[in-house]
Amino acid sequence: MSFPGSGLAKGLAVTLRTMTKRSVTAQYPDVQPDLPPRTRGVIGLFEENCTVCMLCARECPDWCIYIDSHKETVPPAAPGGRERSRNVLDRFAIDFALCMYCGICIEVCPFDALFWSPEFEYAETDIRELTHERDKLREWMWTVPEPPALDPKAEEPKEIAAARKAADKLAAQQAAEAEAEAPAQDRDRERPETPGEGT
Repeated sequence: MSFPGSGLAKGLAVTLRTMTKRSVTAQYPDVQPDLPPRTRGVIGLFEENCTVCMLCARECPDWCIYIDSHKETVPPAAPGGRERSRNVLDRFAIDFALCMYCGICIEVCPFDALFWSPEFEYAETDIRELTHERDKLREWMWTVPEPPALDPKAEEPKEIAAARKAADKLAAQQAAEAEAEAPAQDRDRERPETPGEGT
């Protein structure tokens, strides 16, 4: 059974308890927040790695990536070779008003041209200005943190293991060839010279 004014007393008790606690207000924007290492802020573009394969644009469920390119003819690398054509990136833009930050474009990029940046201060007053071109995406690239260190007990990556195996095999083969050549040279040195051989 509650007496009259018990609700007010409970409310004042909560207020008094809260008043004695230290404030936890984040002083943003004067103090930047500490973000987790894998924060999904915006997408940075490393333009030099982009081959205009269009995988990111095709796999994007929102169709928010716009890519334009043209072909250029590259002269042959060696005399007598044939000319080759390559794609040159003209435009790479992402509409962050449509983007749902799923990260599929980053996962499917075979050449490591797209990365997550922890930047989050890119609000605009006009929704049309949320389409950011490659210059802005390149600026965000320099805010991408370094990847975390590998777990010391983790398995070695397949590529490094394969390269190490090939290097060990080549070293063993070269050592075997060197051992095979050494006895032949020793035999040539130890063989006595027969009369008339030097003439």
